[in-house]
Amino acid sequence: MTYQNIVERKIMWGDLDSVGIVFYPRYYEWIDACGHLFFESLGVNLNDLMGKRQIGFGLVETGCRYFKPGRYHETIRITTGIEELTDKTVHLNHRITLASDDTLTVEGFEKRICMDLSNPDNIRARDIPKDVVEKIKRQ
Repeated sequence: MTYQNIVERKIMWGDLDSVGIVFYPRYYEWIDACGHLFFESLGVNLNDLMGKRQIGFGLVETGCRYFKPGRYHETIRITTGIEELTDKTVHLNHRITLASDDTLTVEGFEKRICMDLSNPDNIRARDIPKDVVEKIKRQ
C-alpha cells in the first residue's frame, strides 16, 4: 500500500458480543465506513458520484481474518489503502491494530467494482472515470 488513510476509534460496550469481545459484524461496519472515508480523503465523495453522476462502487468480495479479539475500551487504529487498482475495480486493504502497541487484531479487505447506475433495471460494470483514477493515482 502506498497512500493510507488512518481512523482511530474506541471500542464501546455496544460493539461487544455476549462474551465481551467485538461482535464480528462490527468489523465489517467499520471497514465499510473506512472505505468511504478513504475515498473522501482522496477527494472522491461516493455519495456525490452516485447522486450527480449515477456511478457507484459496489462490493463484489469482502472478508476478514481475525488475529486477536477486540475488547471494551481499547482504542483501535484502522489503516486503509489500495491493494490493487484495475480499470473497473478497487481492492482496499484494512489493517486494524491496537493503537497502544500496533498489535494486528484484524485484517480485512473489500473489492469494489465501479457500476453504472443510470438504469436501475440494468446495473452494469463500467470503467472507473478518468478523473477518479487520477485522484487515486496522485496519492
